[in-house]
Amino acid sequence: MDSIRSGCWVFLICLLLSTTGYSRNLTSRPAVVNIGALFTFESSIGRVAKIAIQEAVKDVNANSSILRGTKLNVDMRNSNCSGFLGMVEALRFMETDIVAIIGPQSSVVARIISHVANQLQVPLLSFAATDPSLNSLQFPFFVQTTQSDLHQMAAISDVVDYYGWKQVTAIYIDDDYGRNGMSALGDKLAERRCRISYKVGVPPDSGVNRTDILDMLIKVASMESRVIVLHVNPDVGFEVFSVANRLQMMGNGWVWIATDWLSSVLDSASPLQSETMDSIQGVLFFRQHTPDSDRKRAFYSRWRKLTGGSSGLNSYGLYAYDSVWLIAHAIDAFFNQGGIISFSNDSRLRSVKDSGLHLEAMGIFDDGKLLLNNILQSDLVGLTGRIKFDTDRSLILPAYDVNNVFGTGFKRIGYWSNYSGLTVVPPEILYTKPPNRSSANQELYKVIWPGDTLSTPRGWAFANNGKQLRIGVPLRVSFREFVSQAQGTDTFKGFCIDVFTSAITLLPYPVQYQFIPFGDGKNNPSYSELVYKITTGFFDAVVGDVAIVTNRTKILDFTQPYVASGLVVVAPFRKSNSGAWTFLGPFSARLWIVTGCFFFVVGVVVWILEHRINDEFRGPPKRQIITVIWFSLSTLFSTHRENTMSTLARFVLLIWLFVVLIINSNYTASLTSILTVHQLSSHIKGIENLKESGEPVGYQVGSFAEYYLSEEVGISKSRLVALGSPEEYAKALQLGPGKGGVAAIVDERPYVELFLARQCKFRIVGREFTKSGWGFAFPRDSPLAVDMSTAILALSENGDLQRIHDKWLMQSTCSSDTSELEADKLYLRSFWGLFLLCGLACFISLVIHVLQIIRLFYAAPAESASPGQCPSRPGCIRRLLTLMDQKEEPTKNASKRRKLERSLSGKDQDGESLRNPKRKETERTIGATST
Repeated sequence: MDSIRSGCWVFLICLLLSTTGYSRNLTSRPAVVNIGALFTFESSIGRVAKIAIQEAVKDVNANSSILRGTKLNVDMRNSNCSGFLGMVEALRFMETDIVAIIGPQSSVVARIISHVANQLQVPLLSFAATDPSLNSLQFPFFVQTTQSDLHQMAAISDVVDYYGWKQVTAIYIDDDYGRNGMSALGDKLAERRCRISYKVGVPPDSGVNRTDILDMLIKVASMESRVIVLHVNPDVGFEVFSVANRLQMMGNGWVWIATDWLSSVLDSASPLQSETMDSIQGVLFFRQHTPDSDRKRAFYSRWRKLTGGSSGLNSYGLYAYDSVWLIAHAIDAFFNQGGIISFSNDSRLRSVKDSGLHLEAMGIFDDGKLLLNNILQSDLVGLTGRIKFDTDRSLILPAYDVNNVFGTGFKRIGYWSNYSGLTVVPPEILYTKPPNRSSANQELYKVIWPGDTLSTPRGWAFANNGKQLRIGVPLRVSFREFVSQAQGTDTFKGFCIDVFTSAITLLPYPVQYQFIPFGDGKNNPSYSELVYKITTGFFDAVVGDVAIVTNRTKILDFTQPYVASGLVVVAPFRKSNSGAWTFLGPFSARLWIVTGCFFFVVGVVVWILEHRINDEFRGPPKRQIITVIWFSLSTLFSTHRENTMSTLARFVLLIWLFVVLIINSNYTASLTSILTVHQLSSHIKGIENLKESGEPVGYQVGSFAEYYLSEEVGISKSRLVALGSPEEYAKALQLGPGKGGVAAIVDERPYVELFLARQCKFRIVGREFTKSGWGFAFPRDSPLAVDMSTAILALSENGDLQRIHDKWLMQSTCSSDTSELEADKLYLRSFWGLFLLCGLACFISLVIHVLQIIRLFYAAPAESASPGQCPSRPGCIRRLLTLMDQKEEPTKNASKRRKLERSLSGKDQDGESLRNPKRKETERTIGATST
């Protein structure tokens, strides 16, 4: 009985708990849920957003699958683009049971009221505030339901990089929205080695007038960059375009890139007045990309019926519509998780209860964090595509349309996405393929640029601000043919100066510049210090005999080299006469050894292959050794009298005769050169020989040769001797290392050639061991460097560069003897392929021959043993050697062939025997002995 009673009590308790839980679930879903909407009603974005939000609320309430009996109510307030009014309206929202706020559209207003939303834990969903800094942890209850400007600035940077521009001018609205957008643009440009060269802010209030914009654009026009990024609001933007058109800044050579403010106007207010459209021809602008879908097309059709065609639908309207659906899904999940809409007073507001502000009426949304988490974890498909947030609280898969204004409208020239960069294929198609951000995969359609041209603008022009380029010129003491300053004047002359002035006259624009000397006039300056002055801004460029080397290219840009250069070794020489052993000169010692070895090897191989079948390779050991030596050496002159009968021997001999032919031809040519051409020699053969010698090495003061010899070649600095002039070069070389001079000098080829044109006792030894050139130095990413390179190429093609060279550097007073000491020896590396081929032929022939012997060994019967078996291992070896030495019995056909050969040569042999009867008798004796 007690057990029955206890069971009843448990049943009643469970029933009570379940009833209570069900009742709480019912009460947690109120009849109405209030949300707020805060934006500027009379703006191009606000007019569209107001209708979109109203229609979204209707659709949510009409859908029975969401909120299930709870109606969504929206309270819309006008912020009028004012941070103060936005704050006031936000505070008024907090006096009611508002669980979330849609808006504001202004990034400035959003930043202000985000502080209120944080304190009262009410999620703030903005469909138009694109300031990238709003996603920071400072504003946890702020959610961007549109694309952040961080991605838009990445898209602009990719376009700048795609067209090869390196710097832009930025005009921005001087508030949080504009400044943070420019900060993001600067970071993204820097990732692509581009930069903002000049930026100017426009006051955010409506007090800016046309005169201020005129002054601003006049200053912009005087800058170098012709690529302008316009990141402002619509009112200021169209005023800027109007003034720019008046200043002829919308013509050829200019590039204008507008952010998505322009798309919001063109999409919602088209067609614009013809005067306005004329002022924005050729402009590039961006628009948030929304994938095409049946649902989107149906909404566009519905929109046209709602507005009667009086207002278009922009992308911000689509994001506003989706924001309502996002809140509805989050609230539905909130209720499903047992969330209750309740508010509690903030104790911190009690102290201001009697202040008249009625702040105590505001309450903290108790489950605001739960609703926020549901918003951030949402995953649904709206009119703008998939709505899902990443770990940075940004919408996934950001993408933009790239558009071009022309005529009475605009056209889309491509797309940008952070998945695949710039393409002409919609991003949603590329999402199904592996990502490819390679430069070869970046593509946009043709653009009609300002000035109604299809030619891509250069993107920059020489600054028309009256500033002259400060060009550093080395004040040389030696080799003044390259660069020198006229005595008592500010003018410079020389080979390098003439090349520069000739190239700069070919530029399609005027360049104002002044040469500034660098150096003390007593010693050649340090060229590393000279070019470093560019990085500090002291010089705008450097003109002179500046070598293009790796460590300099890391901090500077150089033009196309206008003269080839590289380090060479200069040493004294002596004229060498031919001697008794000159005939050994053509070959190196290693080549002589290998050639001799191969003569012997080929003779032995042929003997092995012919010994069993050819009587001429048989006989007493002494005769066979003489035959091998005679046969191998006679192949050098193709005079061997022994006939080869084996196919394998003939194969080896054919390959060997080909090798001998090549070696003989090269030996003859080299020996002829040695005996007929005047030879020069030096104990220094090149940089490696110089490094190992341990002797002093000279270099030119200020040259990069010192760094290269010590750091790259590994020559101790204690061995390096600085020399300042050609006279010091000659003196140090004549003295030599034993008398305080140097064994050789390492310098760049142009200096050395000029030095050797007057000093005939020295020559270049070895080969040039670095490859470089001379160029003019400019700051990194300087467009002037590119144009100067083009001009230098033009000078080279039309012959002017050679004429300048001949004018300054063709002053030789020495004889026409070769100026370089190069060995006439032939080395093994030139013939190793031939020896390898011959070696392979010998090896293969021997292998085949051995296999034939083994086959005979196993096939031939032996005494007291079956074929292929031996009584013992020594007996086997003796039998194999006997078989290899045994003369092979000729076949019937072979006998006939031998008889025919003997009959054909019989008459000659009889005649020879009559002339030399003793030789015939000797041969008979040897034949009898061998058999």
